[in-house]
Amino acid sequence: MSGVMKRMGMIFRAKANKALDRAEDPRETLDYSYQKQLELLQKVRRGVADVATSRKRLELQLTQLQKQSSTLEDQGRKALALGREDLAREALSRRAALQQQVTDLETQHQTLQGEEEKLTLAAQRLQAKVDAFRTKKETIKATYTAAQAQTRIGEAFSGISEEMGDVGMAIQRAEDKTAQLQARAGAIDELLASGALDDSSGLAKDDIQSELDRLSGGTDVELELQRMKAELAGGTSQAIGSGGGSTSKQAIEPGQGQPQTQQQPQDTPRFDKQ
Repeated sequence: MSGVMKRMGMIFRAKANKALDRAEDPRETLDYSYQKQLELLQKVRRGVADVATSRKRLELQLTQLQKQSSTLEDQGRKALALGREDLAREALSRRAALQQQVTDLETQHQTLQGEEEKLTLAAQRLQAKVDAFRTKKETIKATYTAAQAQTRIGEAFSGISEEMGDVGMAIQRAEDKTAQLQARAGAIDELLASGALDDSSGLAKDDIQSELDRLSGGTDVELELQRMKAELAGGTSQAIGSGGGSTSKQAIEPGQGQPQTQQQPQDTPRFDKQ
């Protein structure tokens, strides 16, 4: 059971990693990293400001203690001048305590000043790194965008992109449906012509009408054929007559003793329908 759970966990992590890889955009990752660096730089700057504020407060305390020390020294001198040695001794004792505080504050001031200098230097270095990262980030983003656009253009030209693939499939489906409809229409026309299907519009012809139309069409063809034969015969007779001789006259002219009015024109022969 533990082996199955481990395998399921591995499969889940693999699929999650693949999904995250597809969803990850390097440009967004770079922007997020840059934002985090800016936040870190802001924290360092606030740290420098806090240390500088503490140093300034120590300086103000030192100034105040030094003024108090000077005041106590003056008071001791005045008391000693007035013959009050006890007051002078008390003033000098207080001044000595203040001097100890001044010494401690000066030590703290030096420490804070050193920390401030270190933080200031670190902030300057971090600022330089952030600026360099920003330049590199913009370069990488521009390169990535150009490569992505070039890839999309290449996929569009080659037809392997998802959008163009959908368009190609739509065109193929339209062509298949068009061919299917054309084939169906042709099949229906053939079945209607053969009489296998009835025309519900009422325009279809019955078998007798179809046979009459076929016979009429055949008669027209025979008449046309007879007319063409007569035209060819008339043309041949005229050609022979132009060559001279009694034979051509007998072939073209009407018989002797027959009236001219009874002669029928040769170019319009009359035939009976069969």
